[in-house]
Amino acid sequence: MRGDDEVLTYFEKLRAASVARDSLLCVGLDPDQHLISGGLSGAVDFCRKLIDVTADLACCYKPNAAFWEQYGPQGWQGLSTVKKSVPPDIPVLLDCKRADVPNTMAAYASAVFDAMEFDAATVHAYHGAESVSVFARYRERGTYVVCHTSNPGRADLQLLTCDGGALFMAVADLAVRSDNGGNTGVVIGATAAAEAAAVRTNFPTLPFLLPGIGRQGGDLDAAVRASFTGDPASCLIAVVGAIMYAEDPRSAAVAWRDRIRSALPPNKRLERTAHQLAS
Repeated sequence: MRGDDEVLTYFEKLRAASVARDSLLCVGLDPDQHLISGGLSGAVDFCRKLIDVTADLACCYKPNAAFWEQYGPQGWQGLSTVKKSVPPDIPVLLDCKRADVPNTMAAYASAVFDAMEFDAATVHAYHGAESVSVFARYRERGTYVVCHTSNPGRADLQLLTCDGGALFMAVADLAVRSDNGGNTGVVIGATAAAEAAAVRTNFPTLPFLLPGIGRQGGDLDAAVRASFTGDPASCLIAVVGAIMYAEDPRSAAVAWRDRIRSALPPNKRLERTAHQLAS
């Protein structure tokens, strides 16, 4: 039994929010200056309203740092304001894709987890496990390592041969080696269901974050079939523009949540954790 003063880890929090809402939907918070008027204040208001109408549907929110940095120094303050609008039981994942040598990664990690208090973040692995492990030292937070992306240019590097297999598979192995008590996962684009299936075969318990659904044309059904194991953390589906800029964002979020539910294999449903069953 968990004590009242113990803090849930990111993945525990994600699993609890997912089961509570019967949802694997992660809603993006990426304001496009060409689509949202009013500068930073307009972006903040837009995203806070989006949270209000989707908080019973989303098990996670994912702001991309770049879409807030474009507003200059005050962009981070705006993002902080938006983050505070998220109900406390829903984790917030900062999609920042940080990468550098270990001492610089320590500063990045402190900014994301200590100063901004995000629940999880994305990182790149090009500097090796010693750098990824700096983020993973924050045992109660989550770290997703970019493994196989959704853009066509991924083939330039990610499909190169490395030790007899594809480079992206070596990155997945690096994520596992960097893990600290089950706090590390990988980013795999939903446009690459076959590659997701290959990673799942080699790493049955590794959590996946799957972007590329909606405007990028990812195959939702194939991505879910390739990734989902019954563990809510195994298959977090990120949808951004198709919800944010829909004529009716709530209706769009309902539709995406339901499409994800329908894609689940009939013999697999969201599993409750031992903590959830005891609470």
